[in-house]
Formats: sequence, C-alpha cells, structure tokens
Amino acid sequence: MLEQLIAPISGLLGKFIEDKDQKNALAHEIATLAQKEAHKNAALQLEVNKVEAAHKSLFVAGWRPFIGWVSGIGLLYSVLISPILAIWLVMPAIDSDLLMPTLGGMLGLGAMRSYEKVKGVSREK
Repeated sequence: MLEQLIAPISGLLGKFIEDKDQKNALAHEIATLAQKEAHKNAALQLEVNKVEAAHKSLFVAGWRPFIGWVSGIGLLYSVLISPILAIWLVMPAIDSDLLMPTLGGMLGLGAMRSYEKVKGVSREK
C-alpha cells in the first residue's frame, strides 16, 4: 500500500527536480519516512492490543477469542458438517471466502501466542 502512495509523489519529483541523484535521494527519504511511520503505527497498535487483551471485561478482552471460535466453527461447518448433512438435508452453504482471511489472521495470532509460550513470556491468567 505504501508503494501506491509513494509512486505518485516520486513521479512528481521528476517534474520539479532535474538532478536524478537528488530526485532519487528524496524518493528514498520519502519511502523511508513512510516505512518508519508504518512501523511506528504497528508498534502502537500492538500496545493497544496488549492493554485490550489484559482487560478484565469479557466484552473487551474476549472479542478475539470469540472471532476465532466463530471462524473455526464456520469453517468446520463449511468443510465437514454441511457436505455430510447435504446427503440427507438441504443445508445452507457458508461462503468460506469470508471466513478464510479472518481465520488466517487469527491463526497468525495463535502462532504468535504459541511462540510466546515457548519463550516463557506469555501471560497465563
């Protein structure tokens, strides 16, 4: 996404700056600043996630597990239960194209959690 935002700016630099070395240096600086900003935003989001996960309320800390369970059950239904029951009954199909990005993201978070447990830095309560 950053490339889509930076490419027009880099194209405009060529119209205003004739020296190719200076133009390339500015384009590189713009790209570097954009990447640093994206990294800073990701770090801030991780801090928000940590605070949210540590919250005592189920409605604040429990939404991620809820999404994981709903996605997992939806995928189970879509892959196993619906085809088996379709032999006897007409069952509605679930569009698994909607489930897979959510489940993939959740599995990525699960892998991160497993890594934390292996390293001994996970929170158990």
